[in-house]
Amino acid sequence: MNKLESTTRSRIRKFGATLVGAALGLAITASAMAADTVTLRVGDQKGGNRSLLEIAGLAKDLPYKIEWSEFPAAAPILEALNAGALDVGYTGDLSFLTVYATGAPIKAIGGTRSDARTQAILVRQDSPIKTAADLKGKRLAGTRGGWGQFLIDATLEKAGYKVDDATFAPLGPVDAKIALVAGSIDGWAVWEPYVSYATLKDKARVVANGEGLTPTITFIVASDSAIATKRAAVQDLVQRLNKARLWSLDHLPEYAKNTSELTKLPEDVLLSAYTAQKTSPIVIDADIVKEVQAASDRATRYGILSKTLDVSKAVDRSFTAAAAGSN
Repeated sequence: MNKLESTTRSRIRKFGATLVGAALGLAITASAMAADTVTLRVGDQKGGNRSLLEIAGLAKDLPYKIEWSEFPAAAPILEALNAGALDVGYTGDLSFLTVYATGAPIKAIGGTRSDARTQAILVRQDSPIKTAADLKGKRLAGTRGGWGQFLIDATLEKAGYKVDDATFAPLGPVDAKIALVAGSIDGWAVWEPYVSYATLKDKARVVANGEGLTPTITFIVASDSAIATKRAAVQDLVQRLNKARLWSLDHLPEYAKNTSELTKLPEDVLLSAYTAQKTSPIVIDADIVKEVQAASDRATRYGILSKTLDVSKAVDRSFTAAAAGSN
């Protein structure tokens, strides 16, 4: 284990110790919610958080109900949050900011960080594209206003090109996968577990990744209404997700198996994805705000975001404040 990995793991463990103390407050929030049962409507992607809570043993005896809805990507989760159809969702940092910029009544209240290399631009096995330098003039697909579009633009810029030196095809993961296999696009910018599925099952190749280009932060996002009216339940869910995420770092095979049973995605794909991601919980503190602000400003320059944002106003730091001492 190198020094960086050791330091990271140490910080994660400190975060976990803080959460043990925070867990003592769960009994208090439970009693506060018991008199009038609350229902949280939670949006998930490919069963990730639902599976995580279940396999970690943290989905039992909840002092509130959860209505899970599964989505293929962040955009429909955010649309549902904006429309008032969901209380809580789990989406990439830039997808969240894209919708927040339109005036959506939502805030980032917690989240995780994954290895930036698990965002990648994929090509077919037989593609003549070998490196990022070969992407000029090609048709590249990704999610509009999210990680896909940002990674394409950032990769082109890093290679010395302009963002319009390639054609951007705004496609969600399902349509983009079909288009890549069919050959109607040259490359696909996406994240896990789609990367692992494409490389293991479709024999796709990675030609670029997000290392040094993106924070790769996924936010837990709540509607302003849920924050105001269901705060105790939302706080409890954030704490449980953070505890479950720490548990998963030492139990990746069990997590992958459970998610596979829930979503019907191949177990080997999920284990590959979880191992590569090394996903761990974050505290939304000044450093996180600064890092996401830099990515936000870059996205504005690319034209992904419609205007310059003040990220500090897009987050509610109180939900992870109890664990702030772990960072």
